Amino acid sequence: MKLTLDTDAKKLIQEIDGECQTIPLYSKEAFELLSHYWLKLGWNQKYTYTFSWMGRPIIQLPEDMIRIQEVIYQVKPDVIIETGVAHGGSLIYYASLFKAMGKGRVVGVDIEIRAHNRKAIEEHELSSFITLVEGSSTDTSIVDKVKKLVSPGETVLVSLDSCHTKQHVADELEAYCSFVTPGSYIIATDGIMKDLDDVPRGNSEWNWDHPTAAAAEFAEKHPEFVLEQPKWPFSESDLTENVTHWPGAWLRRL
Repeated sequence: MKLTLDTDAKKLIQEIDGECQTIPLYSKEAFELLSHYWLKLGWNQKYTYTFSWMGRPIIQLPEDMIRIQEVIYQVKPDVIIETGVAHGGSLIYYASLFKAMGKGRVVGVDIEIRAHNRKAIEEHELSSFITLVEGSSTDTSIVDKVKKLVSPGETVLVSLDSCHTKQHVADELEAYCSFVTPGSYIIATDGIMKDLDDVPRGNSEWNWDHPTAAAAEFAEKHPEFVLEQPKWPFSESDLTENVTHWPGAWLRRL
């Protein structure tokens, strides 16, 4: 596929197998096509590794941070369970939202929480909102430990951001779906992998081995969940799709 960007003519020309399509440059279609390749290029350049939140690295696309904030404010969960801790930036981000909202706490689960990251999280001014659980997110003993941290009647949202293989995400979906309360979500993040099999830092197996596939199969097996992008609470644009690292990620419990 070949793309030609003609700023003088205000056109985007897409050529596939010798067939050309001319798209108005300042159109929804052009924006979506260019955004798709911007995401691929940005991922390969480790763009998301350039951000922090209140002092902790947060390896997330800023749009995904804003979109999940919109959902958190609408759902107002009592607990967010996140698998995958890394540097703790997402945990701090959620904790800061909960502090502003006056309710909520975060449970972070990771197979290994490195000592320097644990120290930084536990010494952070928002640490009182965070509980860390070390161990495999799919280990039944760890799932049981997390379950004990959630009280009956609490609203729960789950974000899966640890190992992103299709099988692991499928196992996490099965392990944590029962935590999710009606109207809330379980999110299988980083399905952008499906579009990264051909980039220099990518892996050819990612064209099938990715979280989006796991989420789609889960939705087929679980009619109590619907796979849908959350509605934007505000828009004055004709755009309709998130520019995201989390395509096909949002599973809402009915």
